Amino acid sequence: MSNFRVTSEILTENCMTASSNEKNNSKISKFIFNLPLYMLKIKNKEIKYDEDEDLILDRTKTGELLIEHSISTELQLVGLQVWRGAFLLADYILDNPSIFKNQNVIELGAGVGLTSIVTSMLAREVTCTDINSHGIIELIQRNFDRNSQYINAKFNIMELDFLNCNWSSDLTKKITESTIILAADVIYDNDITEGFVNTLSKILNSNIKRTVYVALEKRFVFTIADLDSVAPMYEEFIRCITQRNLNWNIQTIDINFPQYFQYNRVKQLVLMKIYNKNN
Repeated sequence: MSNFRVTSEILTENCMTASSNEKNNSKISKFIFNLPLYMLKIKNKEIKYDEDEDLILDRTKTGELLIEHSISTELQLVGLQVWRGAFLLADYILDNPSIFKNQNVIELGAGVGLTSIVTSMLAREVTCTDINSHGIIELIQRNFDRNSQYINAKFNIMELDFLNCNWSSDLTKKITESTIILAADVIYDNDITEGFVNTLSKILNSNIKRTVYVALEKRFVFTIADLDSVAPMYEEFIRCITQRNLNWNIQTIDINFPQYFQYNRVKQLVLMKIYNKNN
């Protein structure tokens, strides 16, 4: 992988700095989100009426997540940043409580843990996974601790490397117990993409009905070879699936659902639903 440094667009779209440490290339950002109606809570228990004698309900309408993340990273460490796909998937989760309520959920390549934190507002149990490198596991734990007031699920943080499908017995147990798999912004390198598809193949090769939700952003580049703008990482993801003749049903979800987090929901964002046709 290249040593070229990258910075997420989220820093300019939705980033209220709570604290920063430029020496360590890290900051804690405050991400404001609108609470869906089913999460609204009465703020003041005192009963009040308006001039028409209608009951006034003073409700908290927004929430905020405190997320520690890197300001910029090399390509292989982009999981230490926050990307648009995580917000898109978080929006979908908040807008579809009936899908995620009381479910056992696994997130693959969770990065800073934002999507897992949102999922834990609804699910029964959330297992948040990523590689055990450059302090990512510890970072996820700190972010869960910072946002404990939103956590309603039992949560676990475990190591999972897309390039190593020899899982621990504990991780295997959690995957076996889970019916929903999440992944956001994990398509950025050919080897990682191939490893991700191998991981999904192992998870979906089961008699247990599981649904995978993958959020990503098509990043277009102009190539001389194609004389056109192409999205190489997205195309590599589709190629990896196609060449394996996997018995998957892949649906693209319309992303025209309500937006709860503040970010630029560009047309290049994609949300996919994947499941095994045999289930």
